[in-house]
Amino acid sequence: MKPSPKSAHFSGLWRGAALLLLVHLIGTLGYMYIGRPGATWIDSFYMTFITVASIGFGEIVDLSQHPMGRLFTIFIAVIGIGTMSYLFSTFVALLLESDLNATLRKKRMKKEIARLSGHYIVCGIGRVGSNVANELVQTQRNLVVVENDREALDRWLEEHPGTPHLHADAADDEALRAAGVMAAAGVFAVTGDDSHNLMVALSVKLLNSKARVVARLHDIRNADKARRAGADEIVSPDFTGGMRIASAMVRPHVVNFMDQMLRTDDQLRVEEVQVPANFVDASIGQLIEKSRDYILLATHEQGHWVFNPADEHLIKAGTTLVLMATPNGRSQIEQLLQT
Repeated sequence: MKPSPKSAHFSGLWRGAALLLLVHLIGTLGYMYIGRPGATWIDSFYMTFITVASIGFGEIVDLSQHPMGRLFTIFIAVIGIGTMSYLFSTFVALLLESDLNATLRKKRMKKEIARLSGHYIVCGIGRVGSNVANELVQTQRNLVVVENDREALDRWLEEHPGTPHLHADAADDEALRAAGVMAAAGVFAVTGDDSHNLMVALSVKLLNSKARVVARLHDIRNADKARRAGADEIVSPDFTGGMRIASAMVRPHVVNFMDQMLRTDDQLRVEEVQVPANFVDASIGQLIEKSRDYILLATHEQGHWVFNPADEHLIKAGTTLVLMATPNGRSQIEQLLQT
């Protein structure tokens, strides 16, 4: 694999530093020999240093009677000054390339985010946010991560380096605009601070009232405040964790089944698909063929649930289909509804 320009510059710095050290070692030993018996280690090293640095204070080691010593000085000066120049140019190139790469990455990221539509914005990529983002990745949904904590963001990017992201405060309107909130399908306010999640929800709704907001709350008593701020759904990890523990005791097979869905390599999930407004009524038997990629579990229409609908049941515009499906199966159903 071809090394990156940045790693090549670092390698150049190490090589240059090693060569400079070698020049000083050779110079010190050489002047010790030429200036014997009066030259000391300090005198010889200092003579080498001022020669390489081109300071020119004079001959600390007397070379007036040693023509070959002056040729040795020329050799040390040429090699040493050349090495110093190489080190300086490599260091400058490293600085410029780092700044340039960072600028180019930011521009590419902005362009990539600007092209997104119907994506999801994950505000906060800590313990909860990283699981949310990982689920979106597993189910092949586009996302943008917004995180103000550089360390948390770097931890996520180490495992998912291609994720569109912003190092910014998710409650800031400009950050949300940069994350594409105007074209987003939904926003996850899942930072570790309840009040901050309320601010994110409020900011999102003021910018794009159509975007769905799911907010994380530690204290379930803040649920009413979050809904007034604009959150469409409230999730309390503490509350749902307690329910999950109780379910593991009283309905273990159901819990094991749901857990297995999250672990399977087929990425099987319970999904929902919205029937578009321009859809022409059609029966389930006519529209949806049997497939191993999906199973229709229920429909939600006009505020009512229809579980395990019959083949002759009509699918109408605005209905929500609830499926057990793989990402590919979900895409198949979405395409069928568009035809």
